[in-house]
Amino acid sequence: MRDVLTPDQIDRFVSDGFVHLEEAFPRSLADECRAFLWRETGCDPDDPATWTEPVVRLWGYAEAPFQRAATTERLHGAFDQLVGPGRWLPRLGLGTFPIRFPHADDPGDTGWHMDASYTPEGETGYWLNLRSRERALLMLFLFSDVDADHGPTRIKVGSHLDVPAFLEPVGERGIDGMELCRAMDTAGRLDAPERPLALATGRAGDVYLCHPFLIHAAQPNHGTRPRFLAQPPLHSAAPLDLDRPDGTYTPVERAVRLGLSHAGRVSQYSSRTSPNPREF
Repeated sequence: MRDVLTPDQIDRFVSDGFVHLEEAFPRSLADECRAFLWRETGCDPDDPATWTEPVVRLWGYAEAPFQRAATTERLHGAFDQLVGPGRWLPRLGLGTFPIRFPHADDPGDTGWHMDASYTPEGETGYWLNLRSRERALLMLFLFSDVDADHGPTRIKVGSHLDVPAFLEPVGERGIDGMELCRAMDTAGRLDAPERPLALATGRAGDVYLCHPFLIHAAQPNHGTRPRFLAQPPLHSAAPLDLDRPDGTYTPVERAVRLGLSHAGRVSQYSSRTSPNPREF
């Protein structure tokens, strides 16, 4: 199979924290899935009076249309390029679905954050660690056309590079995701004003493939139609390897090492450092 992502797209994933993969799955399949999701909401697509909440959350679905959307050759090729062949687990379906309706009420869930992935034994909540245990990517599957008016996910460009310095001191056990957000907020690195803002806009069938440490946030839908999106993780088959003897780091690993280098900590993981970001 030919490469799905160009070298420039991969370099931008490392530096920016995401790549917009257009036509990741067929638009006709997005339409089929969206019709299914409409039925699950209990709302009438032709009657806005039934759109009584700003957001309706639906959980995972493993029905055939969702399996097909999650397992296209184009997506699998991009996973191999970003995460590494054999280092990710195929998805059997998709979820969760935060469906955002045009509504006057505040949805109450629009704070900046990064997604966490596991719960250590004896703990509660969801945690993260430097080697991104159990999570290879954050993904945003667009099941409707999304422009700037219809509640696209907000992305802090390059914010994934700020996270490793906060994860490195807590070691393999990691840290609760909410605690990490509070620590980064106190340090001014959660809503970092100097970080550019990007919006996850696109057409139904597009997917945003994001670094697992990318800081992002929801926003209200100010448009005229609901926004249908799934935000599942790509689960990892193994934690990130930040000290490879041969130096052949995956783009996800390169980004973590680049973030550590910005904080002056990459040498703790390898003596094979380089001033060239493409080599991290």
